[in-house]
Amino acid sequence: MKIYTRTGDKGKTSLIGGRVDKDSLRVEAYGTTDELNSFIGKAMTELDATIFADLLTDLETIQNELFDGGGDLANVMKERHYKLSEEPIEVLEQRIDELMEEAPELERFILPGGSPAAATLHIARTIARRAERQTVTLMKAEEDVPATVQKYLNRLSDYLFVAARIANARVNVPDNEYVRSAKVFRTDKKKED
Repeated sequence: MKIYTRTGDKGKTSLIGGRVDKDSLRVEAYGTTDELNSFIGKAMTELDATIFADLLTDLETIQNELFDGGGDLANVMKERHYKLSEEPIEVLEQRIDELMEEAPELERFILPGGSPAAATLHIARTIARRAERQTVTLMKAEEDVPATVQKYLNRLSDYLFVAARIANARVNVPDNEYVRSAKVFRTDKKKED
């Protein structure tokens, strides 16, 4: 099988059930989801399996879910059957809660960075936000765009933020606080007062 087909040489690409311009909103949304998936793959190469086995398991699952979501965004068939369900969103919420218990307390905004893996996870987080924005734009422009994908990307960006903090914490690299940030997050102790 040849990797090149020449069918896109005139600026069109195939979807599941049709063809569109390569710069269509739909292609932008699933293309950015693919970009996000690639940065998650890069982050995985930067995580030590002996320290981050749980994150590596999470991220591999997430990569598969992003493929599902990207396929759902690329589906323009008249009868659409989507792969991404609500269950992965619930799993992400559970993992966020678990990892937040481990993460150091947070009072101020932090700057992306720290360890190489944390920096890459922060890049992935920002790409997840862009993919979500593009999906929202697509939802406004076209009917029958799976809202589950937008919701998943929203939750995923939260997960990636917490995962980046854990990637720093477990290798004893402190988060770098934004120096001009006020205290914007309340710790559990302060909530009790």
